[in-house]
Amino acid sequence: MSNRICIVDGIRTPMVKAGADFKDIGADELAAYCVKYLINKHNIKDEMLSEIIFGNVSMPHNAANISRVIALKAGLSDTIPAYTVQRNCASGMEAIIQAFNQVQRDSNAIIIAGGTESMSNIPLIYNKSATHKFVKLSMARTTKQKLNALLSFRFKDFSPIPALLEGLTDPVTGNIMGKTAEFLAREFNISRREQDIYAHQSHYRASMAQEAGIFADEILPIPLKPKYNKFIMQDIGIRHNLDISYLANKRAYFDRLDGTVTVGNSCQVTDGAAAMIITNEDTAKRLGLDILGYINSYSHAALSPDRMGLGPAYAIAKMLENNSKKLSDYDLFEVNEAFAAQVLANVKLLESDELCRKFFKSEKAIGSIDLNKLNVNGGAIAIGHPVGMSGTRIVMHLLKQLKRQNLKQGIASLCVGGGQGVAVEIELR
Repeated sequence: MSNRICIVDGIRTPMVKAGADFKDIGADELAAYCVKYLINKHNIKDEMLSEIIFGNVSMPHNAANISRVIALKAGLSDTIPAYTVQRNCASGMEAIIQAFNQVQRDSNAIIIAGGTESMSNIPLIYNKSATHKFVKLSMARTTKQKLNALLSFRFKDFSPIPALLEGLTDPVTGNIMGKTAEFLAREFNISRREQDIYAHQSHYRASMAQEAGIFADEILPIPLKPKYNKFIMQDIGIRHNLDISYLANKRAYFDRLDGTVTVGNSCQVTDGAAAMIITNEDTAKRLGLDILGYINSYSHAALSPDRMGLGPAYAIAKMLENNSKKLSDYDLFEVNEAFAAQVLANVKLLESDELCRKFFKSEKAIGSIDLNKLNVNGGAIAIGHPVGMSGTRIVMHLLKQLKRQNLKQGIASLCVGGGQGVAVEIELR
């Protein structure tokens, strides 16, 4: 009996900038399209499914335990259990890891795992004073009580706080995620020019990939409300024929005085969902399901929240040690592009003897990642980063790209707000 955990297939929605075409589609609906597509394509019956697991960060107020809502909206039986995981930016990857562990325990299990996020629908919130006044107004019964409650409001009470901004700010250090990228840019001597060149490369690679139809077998067209007669067919945020001077003219966003991180060399705020079928190799063969590839191992790591962008290097170093492998053993890498500075800092850390001694207490460098093998079709800077979904997308894309290039092994990794890193090793069948 084989105990290898395999990925049968995966699909995702197009990536659309927040506030644009997907603004009226909830995270649960986006993911339900993906689930329905996979079960229909592979003729997965309700009785075959063991669990539905999705990652999500913003947790919609109208879809508690969003995985369960996704399953039911996809038309699955109400007898199939579902649960939701949240590991910030790695939530979509954590869903895959949970599925991996569950299938290891039950070799007959078939699980649909994925990630979803509607950053368009992350709500506005009010301060505590305003909230208390709204509560008092809702509890008022007499005309006098209602009038007194209304008169207690001040203009400042009607200035809502974007929950997205709150969510992207570390509650312990008080630093917004872009600020942590500024720290890495300074600490690792990564210039504005280097960041803009990397961002330009992300758009160029994504543009070439889109024009070549590389993303086509990954993307499920999504119909738009209310008439459902218009479909979004491809990623929206990619800038074609981008002139690097456009990026150079962007002002620093997180440190206006002397910063280098801009909206141009940072990831896009995006809506999207992705899902995949995960099971045991024997179960897949028994049911006549094709196997795309295998999940070999994974690792979690933690570090200072102020250096959260280094999470991939920490997780990759830990996984290599556990697997007794070298970076040179892998053919392709996907490191989520939260910020250009963050990706470049990870590359510099892994290949530097001095930095590895400082951060890992290692006698020598972990190894080099060839930039020609890293994010070969662009990344979140060009495509977007729906935070709960990206972990699923990069695993799926990496595996399908290995197949396109007839290669064997790869690593997908993300940094995680709060100071963590997650990495997954995958192998083509």
